[in-house]
Amino acid sequence: MNIKKIISILVFSTAACIYTSAQANQNNEYDTTGGKVLFQFKNTKGDTYRILSTVEESVYIKQSPSAPLQLHHQATILNRVSAEVTDVLEDGTAVNECSFMTSENSVSTGSGAVFEYGKEYKSVFKRSPQGKYTISDEYFMPTVIDVPVFKTTEVSPNERWTSKGFELHDLRMMNIPAPYKVPFDAEYQYLGKKNGFDVINVKYEMYMETPSIATINGNDDYPVQMSGWSDELIYFNSESGQIDHYTESFRIVMNTYYGMSYDFRGTAHAEVTFTKPASEENVAEVQEKIESLGIENVTVKKDEIGLTLSIENIQFKPDSAYLLDSEKEKLKKIVQILEAYPEKDILVSGHTALAGSLESCQKLSELRAQAVAGQLISMGARDSKHIFTKGYGASKPIGSNSTAEGKAKNRRVEITLMDK
Repeated sequence: MNIKKIISILVFSTAACIYTSAQANQNNEYDTTGGKVLFQFKNTKGDTYRILSTVEESVYIKQSPSAPLQLHHQATILNRVSAEVTDVLEDGTAVNECSFMTSENSVSTGSGAVFEYGKEYKSVFKRSPQGKYTISDEYFMPTVIDVPVFKTTEVSPNERWTSKGFELHDLRMMNIPAPYKVPFDAEYQYLGKKNGFDVINVKYEMYMETPSIATINGNDDYPVQMSGWSDELIYFNSESGQIDHYTESFRIVMNTYYGMSYDFRGTAHAEVTFTKPASEENVAEVQEKIESLGIENVTVKKDEIGLTLSIENIQFKPDSAYLLDSEKEKLKKIVQILEAYPEKDILVSGHTALAGSLESCQKLSELRAQAVAGQLISMGARDSKHIFTKGYGASKPIGSNSTAEGKAKNRRVEITLMDK
């Protein structure tokens, strides 16, 4: 199901309290003396950007209509979008090719918690300067479309407007092959300026009933009611024509044909960062830094993900993910390189030589990537929400596993400064 949102009916009194609270603080928080603003998204062909959202979510479940609502679990979820504007049409509409990744569970390490890089989902959509989407039903991401939608005219502080939007939910596990689309009417208000950004409040309530779904087979369950609300503050950079960041409170509930109820409640924060792909000049700069710091067994290359530093023959205690002190010292030097690119997220990839079962190689590569990532976090290279891990086991050798030299090359950890 949709990680962030899947549904509620008992929500609107709570939503009203939040809206009232937000409204009460508006006059004191925002500068309304700046005059009118024309809101528009501005893009250039070749733009690359990353959106990273953090969702703090509680999930409640009712097993039947008469059963009590019980807390099922709480989670911190990272949603990462990497995108490129592949074309801009004459009217300013931008064509976006995106990859969406969700990491729901962090992994504890000796140096803290890190997030594993999750499964990626591709999407292609068009977005007009006013924010209207054109997207095919084959894509389940983004999960909210047509938010925000701007007026075609200038907007004064405290001015309000409305526009339709949709939430898309992935219910393929319920035998619903296309995105489950829930419509709503979004209410907008331009609040004024804060910290150099134009701030827009957007909120909506949604409710939809599904009397029957003809494609249901056998005993598959399906939603009969979807409802919820969202209250969001968007911080917009009118000069660049892009969202800088946003905060959101939400609640959604889904009631199913067989009497189950899923209740999702939480908050979200997202940041948008425009990035530049790594260049050959960056490769030369990093290689020079590696040599000047005297870092051994480390090479650098530019690949399809970004700028990758490969630590070959990285030393752990035998058959473990415990880094030797010599390797920790090496990582301290590598952090000096990573600090020169603070806008880029980091992916730490673990690789092993072929020894033992494929399953044991896979697990060991994951644990070693997590150990290195934990060290980088503890050394201040990034916080835990901007560094991810992935294990490849022995599936990507760069040397022969029949020789000691080849095995040493394969036994490596790669640290990638991601392009977007």
